[in-house]
Amino acid sequence: MIVHVVLFRPKPGLSESHRQTMFEALESAARGIATVRRFHVGPRVTHGAAYEPLMTQDFPFAALVEFDDLAGLQSYLGHPQHERLGRLFYELQDGALAYDYEVTSVR
Repeated sequence: MIVHVVLFRPKPGLSESHRQTMFEALESAARGIATVRRFHVGPRVTHGAAYEPLMTQDFPFAALVEFDDLAGLQSYLGHPQHERLGRLFYELQDGALAYDYEVTSVR
């Protein structure tokens, strides 16, 4: 399985309508692109763990997108709905990180 991990920080003062547009684009990509197996998005949780102060940057949101294989990820990245999402991300984000991982279940 391939997991596409995106950590992101919206621009300060982002309007509620822009924020809603961004999350609608995320949902559209999640539901409208056939190669997506699972799509999770949500806010960061802080709870006093020892590693929290070690983080040099704050990314208050994460998106985790799962695919069966690399071909599925590549299809997703080239899909028009993802291209729309990408344009919005460049416009509305103050910072972001994106990484792709090949993972296996250990349970």
